Amino acid sequence: MTLNFKTTYLNAIRERYFKAAKAEKSTILTELCEVTGYNRKWAIRILAKSHKKGPKSSGKKKLYSDQAIHHLKRLWHIMGRMNSKKMVAAFPVWLDFYQREDFTNEIKAEILAMSHSTVDRYLQKYRNQFARRKRTGTQRAKTFLNTIPIKEMDFKSEKPGHFQADTVAHCGNSLSGLFIWSLTVTDEFSGWTENRAIYGKTGTTVTAAFASILWKLPFTAKQVNTDNGTEFINDQLQKFLVDEQGLIFTRSRAYKKNDNAHVEQKNFTHVRELFGYERYDREELTIIMNEIYQSYFNILANFFVPQQKCIKVERIGSKYRRLYDSPKTPYQRLMESKELSLYQKVQLKEKYGSLNPIELRKELNDQLKRFERIIEGKSDFRYKFAA
Repeated sequence: MTLNFKTTYLNAIRERYFKAAKAEKSTILTELCEVTGYNRKWAIRILAKSHKKGPKSSGKKKLYSDQAIHHLKRLWHIMGRMNSKKMVAAFPVWLDFYQREDFTNEIKAEILAMSHSTVDRYLQKYRNQFARRKRTGTQRAKTFLNTIPIKEMDFKSEKPGHFQADTVAHCGNSLSGLFIWSLTVTDEFSGWTENRAIYGKTGTTVTAAFASILWKLPFTAKQVNTDNGTEFINDQLQKFLVDEQGLIFTRSRAYKKNDNAHVEQKNFTHVRELFGYERYDREELTIIMNEIYQSYFNILANFFVPQQKCIKVERIGSKYRRLYDSPKTPYQRLMESKELSLYQKVQLKEKYGSLNPIELRKELNDQLKRFERIIEGKSDFRYKFAA
């Protein structure tokens, strides 16, 4: 039997086969196998071939539309490029403020239905386009080391008020000369974080920044833990924190960054991702940097950006496995705490009710663009503030 004859014969019985009842299909298959000598399973397969019109589709059907993926990418930028677990936890709040003409309720439902692994899968290639790196500039203090106790290694904060502090250098490629530093202070329990930009890291400037932060906190500070840098281990800051504020002042072990892990992580998410690694050596830039920190970024991060806490570390052979709790914002953790007074919670709730994360993010981006224009010399700093 020639190939042309087989092809003609298959085309002739294919439609009859798919329109036939089950018993008739069996008869047609038997006839086909006898005429052509095909195996029965091969006959079934070859009859199905070319029966369906249109492109071949394999695997699962696409669950999420292209419009949903488009808005997911936009939201990733708007939400400060946070990780997938935090995004999924923040979606129920942020999406209520996200308004676009093409953002329908159906698309909103699609995004709310996404798991963090789905978000990672759709964003993986897209966010690889954006990346950065690290540096440090800490000098150890020797004179006051013995007067400030090392923090207990088994201490685990179960209440708000226990802070970790560190500084980040905006020095570019050189640590010489005077330039701006960012002071980062974060609460171990809730993740509540405050930042201040200072020109040089003397005892005076660091103490003034601490005073500004402690005054603005929505809850009471109890303890401050720092590294062994001279900006912290000095008589001026020690007197302010211990004698004037009545706080417990401790330090970490030398060269053990994990002792201050909470604030080390915030140095990247709250400073480097915001201002990068460039050198800022103009003192007046601290004004706009502090405006960005206090009026926009810290508010957005503390009220609307979920964080995860490591609750357990397991050693499996030569590796460590870390277990994290569900993502929650610092605001949510404080509201769940029994340590805050009713007045403090009411104040926090009123502040939260007056905020819009989408608008905050937009205003933050505008301020960052303005900051970049000032750095590049395309905008006059003094004129802007005079206006």
